[in-house]
Amino acid sequence: MEGIILRGIGSFYTVEDRAGSGLYTLRAQKKLRRTGLKPLVGDRVAFMPGEGEEDGWIEQILPRKNELVRPSVANVDTLMLVLAPVPLPDMVMIDKLILRARRGGMTPAICVNKTDLESDLPQRIGREYAGSELHSFFVSARTGAGLEALRPMMEGRVTCLAGQSAVGKTSLLNALFGLEMETGGLSEKTERGRHTTRRAELMALGGAYVMDTPGFSLLELDDDLTPLDIAGYYTEYAALEEGCRFQPCLHDREPGCAVRRAVEKGELGQQRWERYRTLLAEARENQKGRYT
Repeated sequence: MEGIILRGIGSFYTVEDRAGSGLYTLRAQKKLRRTGLKPLVGDRVAFMPGEGEEDGWIEQILPRKNELVRPSVANVDTLMLVLAPVPLPDMVMIDKLILRARRGGMTPAICVNKTDLESDLPQRIGREYAGSELHSFFVSARTGAGLEALRPMMEGRVTCLAGQSAVGKTSLLNALFGLEMETGGLSEKTERGRHTTRRAELMALGGAYVMDTPGFSLLELDDDLTPLDIAGYYTEYAALEEGCRFQPCLHDREPGCAVRRAVEKGELGQQRWERYRTLLAEARENQKGRYT
């Protein structure tokens, strides 16, 4: 049989069959352990169900299309980046997650929660990511506003929710799917989120597979990511590159850069471009470290 791993605890894995009609408790065969390939949540696997009280066995891990390290999950279709007016969004982290999604063959999307609070965040997101081909959603888990537009993005797909603690990822899932998971909210002393998601686990929710991930507080660029790689993953910049004087162009300090002209005219987000230059500088430092 074939199925998808929903969770793993110790050496045991819970797998839902391909038809979505049954759950099986399985262990990985020794031949898998000898290859060093550890089953991950989200893996598509071939397995043999157990008989009676016996556990079944995972016999093969089918080819992965991508893999995240934190959280440890495979075959993600959509990386849904959740942010809110409170806590204050870490936009550098959001841009790094967009890079990670595009590099890993995932579809990045932005979901602004808590739109019931008075804030200019939805307008800022619209301006900053103009032309970036990002799916953007503006919702309120508390009032239900905007949720109907979000559901189709998750149907039939594996969606990983990512973002800072207390932006309302768990509250969103509760509101979308009628769940009653524990939510953390903000610490009264620090106004930082309290982690309530403790391990990687896919939830099978009426044809959607969804993971609520622990909040991120720090995210480093991959060491092998070059400045030129970064430029290529900014789709709104890549679309203008033919108009740049130099080829290839990093859209940083080069004269005659079409991206810089668009930023100066207000056609592209100034703050997003400034954060982009910060990521270029970080990638340059990483490259120096690799060859010293």
